[in-house]
Amino acid sequence: MVGLGAAERLGIKAFEEAGRVELRPHWTQDDAKAVIRAAYSQVFGNEYLMSSERLTSAESLLLQGQISVKDFVRSIAHSETYRKKFFYPNSQTRLIELNYKHLLGRAPYDESEIAFHVDLYNAEGYEAEINSYIDSVEYEENFGDSIVPYYRGFATQRGQKTVGFNRMFQLYRGFASSDRSQNQTQARLTWEVARNMASPIHTASIGKALGGTSGGSRGQLYRVTAMQGAAKFSPQVRRTTTEYLVPYEQLSSRLQQINKRGGKVVSITTA
Repeated sequence: MVGLGAAERLGIKAFEEAGRVELRPHWTQDDAKAVIRAAYSQVFGNEYLMSSERLTSAESLLLQGQISVKDFVRSIAHSETYRKKFFYPNSQTRLIELNYKHLLGRAPYDESEIAFHVDLYNAEGYEAEINSYIDSVEYEENFGDSIVPYYRGFATQRGQKTVGFNRMFQLYRGFASSDRSQNQTQARLTWEVARNMASPIHTASIGKALGGTSGGSRGQLYRVTAMQGAAKFSPQVRRTTTEYLVPYEQLSSRLQQINKRGGKVVSITTA
């Protein structure tokens, strides 16, 4: 995760502080209701939901323990309400961006991911497109059957490309914003994805780019603070914190190196 100060400035503090919502064994009705609220908020992109739009049948099945959290998420994404909000009004590539955000909690990494889903939809249709996210190995490894998808694109994780962190901010415009209130029907990431370039990070409140992410700070040094994982077969329990002074043009490769070594980025600031 980013530092707490940066999290607040970028508008992601709510997600830094919020824990994941999971339906654990021996759950109560209140636990299931919390899962239902979290699933609606995540899959509908923080959109206000009227009572007539709720999936009462699927809710009942979840409350009775007859379906899993994963099944409930699938029901929401297959619903006519989801189609009305995100499928019918948007371009195909915008829908794919939102499906990545809503169902996998991250932004698309590259053009090949977009192309795969365009081809899949054209060949097999809407439900196959939705199922491809929920039935993926990535979904299973991160959420399984009992965890509500969440915005994991803000964290550094093993196997996750660092470019996804920047691109997530193009799709996320603050905790108080919904995906439909942005009035954006065309894809946000077309330019960056087509050129395999990182996106600038803008604060949700004033739209100001975070230093070092907009391509305008060449030659600037950045201080990267990372928590290092213990070496393999090492008896060491306590993790050590290391700081790196990194030029702008080496920033992406250094972050990838830290991630591959099992480290966790704590903060990135100008030196």
